[in-house]
Amino acid sequence: MAEINILSGIGSKGPGCIRLTTDKHVWLLDCGHGPEASSPFEEVWLEGADAVFITHDHVDHIGGAAHAIRAGLPIYATAITARALPPGADVRVLPSQGVSEIDGIKLHTGRNGHALGGVWFHFDLGKGLFYSGDWSEESQWFTFDPPPPADIALIDASYHLNDIVQQQCKQELNAQIASLPGTLLFPVPPSGRAGELALHLMQFDEVSLDDTCRAAIDAALKAGVKAGIDPAAAAILPLLNKPFNPDARFLICDNPNADGGMAWAIVQRWHDSGRLGRDGHVIFTGHMTAHARSIADHPGGRFARWNVHPPLRDQIGLVTRLGATRYAPLFCTLPENYLIENGFSAEVLLHGRATL
Repeated sequence: MAEINILSGIGSKGPGCIRLTTDKHVWLLDCGHGPEASSPFEEVWLEGADAVFITHDHVDHIGGAAHAIRAGLPIYATAITARALPPGADVRVLPSQGVSEIDGIKLHTGRNGHALGGVWFHFDLGKGLFYSGDWSEESQWFTFDPPPPADIALIDASYHLNDIVQQQCKQELNAQIASLPGTLLFPVPPSGRAGELALHLMQFDEVSLDDTCRAAIDAALKAGVKAGIDPAAAAILPLLNKPFNPDARFLICDNPNADGGMAWAIVQRWHDSGRLGRDGHVIFTGHMTAHARSIADHPGGRFARWNVHPPLRDQIGLVTRLGATRYAPLFCTLPENYLIENGFSAEVLLHGRATL
């Protein structure tokens, strides 16, 4: 009999880390830290673990990998995700789409619609265990592969019960763009929404990518369909041959909370010169840490969500298609609110433990 124990990821927008115990093994699904500095990876989570499986390369899913490497644990990830691991990792490469057999247990992987090289996991244990990591079905940049049926679904519910779809997000973003003068800075995770957001903004005015985002997008296009990139993404190619222009109308820069990278350098420059809030504005489009929130509270800061996680209707749809009888809404505060959400036909797991 197998068992899951959600060590981190239920009841908060915190690091992903789930313990999967089988008759033979103890496996960790993701080993993140953050996104807040107050939410580190806890080394105690590694106790007894035989291996780590990582869904994608965002810090709240991969940020504790150095601890796993020091412990000598093998790390299962796609080749693209593995590029973000610290040196010395014992990597066991997983396909972006396919079935791997690991010590007699079948693991299905599929593209997660959220990040370059990112995948969901489906373990053939009991009547099926599905873990989404982060996922989205709305992206026009990344592909989402439908998973096989599963009795237990551990799903990304970062947007909680919010049901605003991407088309509405785009309309609200467009309205903000139209109302703001000067240069607009979009801090982003390079391997995430950078390319798709740039494609959207290209229809309005000049877009410039910093070196980190340009390299990540170039790698994405070269990885192509197998890594989940839609062929239509090739429309961004003209941006890749242009050097970064800090005076362009739209700047797409690393990192997503503007606490490092080119995004932070530009915010500092604008603040010191008096441009921030005058002809320089920062628009955050994803989860904001305390640092990002402090910028957004400034007259030069804004927020306009760009969906990279599922709205409520997609959470309900996936749990229904899986045929799950039990599900855990991960990466959101107040998961107990799901107890009164009538759209789900499955039982809510709030205690973090379940047998398969």
